[in-house]
Amino acid sequence: MPRYVLRYGAMRRLGVFSTRGGDRFARGHQVIARTSRGQESGEVLCEATDHVISQMKETRGGHILRLSTHDDEVELRKLQEQQARELATCRQRVSELGLEMELVDVEHLYGGERVIFYYLAEDRVDFRELVKVLAKDLQTRIEMRQIGVRDEAKLLADYGDCGKPVCCNTHLSEMPPVSMKMAKLQKATLDPTKISGRCGRLKCCLRYEYDVYREIQRELPRVGSEVVTLEGKGRVLSQEILAGQLLIETEDSRRIVIDQSQVLSVISRSAPTEKNQDDGKQQDSGPREERRPRKRSGDSGPPRPREPANAEPADAEPANAERVDAEPADAKPATTEQTDTEPADIEQTQKPEPEQPPAASDTPPKSNPTD
Repeated sequence: MPRYVLRYGAMRRLGVFSTRGGDRFARGHQVIARTSRGQESGEVLCEATDHVISQMKETRGGHILRLSTHDDEVELRKLQEQQARELATCRQRVSELGLEMELVDVEHLYGGERVIFYYLAEDRVDFRELVKVLAKDLQTRIEMRQIGVRDEAKLLADYGDCGKPVCCNTHLSEMPPVSMKMAKLQKATLDPTKISGRCGRLKCCLRYEYDVYREIQRELPRVGSEVVTLEGKGRVLSQEILAGQLLIETEDSRRIVIDQSQVLSVISRSAPTEKNQDDGKQQDSGPREERRPRKRSGDSGPPRPREPANAEPADAEPANAERVDAEPADAKPATTEQTDTEPADIEQTQKPEPEQPPAASDTPPKSNPTD
């Protein structure tokens, strides 16, 4: 059973449609098909081969009922005339209800199952009362669909600045995002009035050749890098991507345009930010000036020797005491000699006190701090 790709609906959707029996259709045939929304008129584009289906992001479609007849064409013209009256009725109801929305277009399906209104709005709109009123006036199912400015151009725009029909109304089924970076890479004018489409946004065609520009740019030396050429050593100032040329400044301050094939080697230059970060790391890793202890007014005598940085204070708990706390509960308790023993490194760094002469009494005499 053959299948075909159809374009249908006001938003020009694409879908894969099957046929009944052995019906055959050619490109450009107008047919009546059944979709998920109801009966609609569509245009046959091509046969849905495996290669064509692999290129499509969405293959949801329906069934082709028959080839359009003269009666179908007359009915479609009547629906187009009726759509103008339905749009005027909806605008009147929107004004009466005071809704902040802008109606763009209306679509009346061929089978009459529903009427779809497309509108623009900055915020979410509560149109439940509007749907009730329109369903009573038009005696059919009403659907409200909010769209963006690109979709508005897809519905209403006709021709672009190039003189051809706008892309969104011909072959584009999805509008990919376009950024100013794409225009800068292709060296297009940055005047918004010249690179904007009918929707007021950047033109979709700026994205068509962007991947090719990126691929060619990767093969060229970066701007700012040092290169060795047949003309000598120089620095890259700009790139001519499509021509494959470079504008360089030589050591004798000459600016010349060379071809990519004239570049012998490329010398990568580190970014200034990385250099500053390295300098900052070296400054931070350097030795810091030690602060000398202040001498108190009441202290006398020679100053005490400074303890090394790795020495622990005299009243600190020794390292082996921490190991005792980390042992399991069934381990043997530590003895008093182990917990009261001072670390060896502290005994070596501290200056030993002079031995006191033996006193006559058991109690040693008090030492005078001024001695």
